[in-house]
Amino acid sequence: MTRWLYSLAWWLAMPLVLARLWWRGRREPGYRTHWAERLGGAGPAAAQAAPARMTLWVHAVSVGETRAAEPLVEALLAAYPEARILLTHMTPTGRATGKALFGRHGERVLQSYLPYDTGFMVGRFLRRWQPRLCILMETEVWPNLIAGCAKAGVPVALVNARLSERSLRRGRRMGALVGEAAGAIGLVAAQTEADATRIRSLGAPRVEVTGSIKFDVVPPQAALDKGAWLRAQCGGRPLFLCASTREGEEALVLDAWQRASGKPADALLALVPRHPQRFDEVEKLAAARGLRVARRSALEDGGSDGIGAAEVLLGDSMGEMFAYYAACDCAFIGGSLMPLGGQNLIEACALGKPVLLGEHTFNFADASEEAVRAGAALRVADADALAAAALGLLADGAARAAMGAHALAFAGRHRGATLRTLELLRRLIG
Repeated sequence: MTRWLYSLAWWLAMPLVLARLWWRGRREPGYRTHWAERLGGAGPAAAQAAPARMTLWVHAVSVGETRAAEPLVEALLAAYPEARILLTHMTPTGRATGKALFGRHGERVLQSYLPYDTGFMVGRFLRRWQPRLCILMETEVWPNLIAGCAKAGVPVALVNARLSERSLRRGRRMGALVGEAAGAIGLVAAQTEADATRIRSLGAPRVEVTGSIKFDVVPPQAALDKGAWLRAQCGGRPLFLCASTREGEEALVLDAWQRASGKPADALLALVPRHPQRFDEVEKLAAARGLRVARRSALEDGGSDGIGAAEVLLGDSMGEMFAYYAACDCAFIGGSLMPLGGQNLIEACALGKPVLLGEHTFNFADASEEAVRAGAALRVADADALAAAALGLLADGAARAAMGAHALAFAGRHRGATLRTLELLRRLIG
């Protein structure tokens, strides 16, 4: 596919794209706000858009990428006190996460939605913000955005970059379109040598291996305090956390948890769905199985009753994943029981928690395999094996402590990617 056909496809699909945006807004009202930004125009943040100071643009599509960007954004703010960061997203949850992480910086960190990838909309966006540098997080390669940056003289860097074999095959099917975009990226900072090799095969001219910035994320003290409070609300009960679960997984976990033998009477299962629009759905799944559910949002600081006799804790809050990890005894990383690629296990390891993984971790293949080899994580074949492994860990404090120590060591060995990435970016910023 050539870029003009790609652009034509965008314009033809635009009515459907906007209709879908409105439709998604039924369950997530954030999709019905800031529409002008998605079209490259002015939004509430545009009052600050006059290029009075150097603007470094970081694009983090959703929650995971935004949280991963935290060490880099903080490093850029410290290294360039005269600059401001423009942080763009595609999802309301990503935007809310960015506000929670960086709101204390005031006008030094501004937020906007990324415009849809048409030359006209990208051009409006670039003229408004006039960034010195475009930094794309992880997997975000948009052909017209990259071409527009090249035309405007804005260097593009893809950092914390990862590319699975599945994504590589998809990219190759796009042919010249992806090749042209990859060839125009000034710098790729890849997580692993395997990622670097796959990205080079698409035509990227400069690819360096820097490691994963996610290892440099430091748990905030406020999150640790919230985790201690949440643990107290649970009354010290054994707590098995299923984090960032995806559609279809919760039913498997709930059924396996109910079937499992030898479960302590006071054992508590915590489910934290990855997508907030599914909170009510997951509560109904548990209630339909006769399980008593307590919602995190219903717990009040200082409350005396905690979760009471609930058997399932529903994590229906945003931006508290570190707190959930801090509170639990062991954690399953969602998206891996079904062929969805898995989610980030680094945060759990950074808090010294034993990690359980399903078979499907292709989005984080290298980190997952290394964690298993290091004794920080255990892979399970299905939901029944997951429940059995979790109950085994809940019953064996020595095994939990050993896995937790391995997890801490694993996370510690990989720190430093942020500084390596920053040194490479300095050459592009000038």
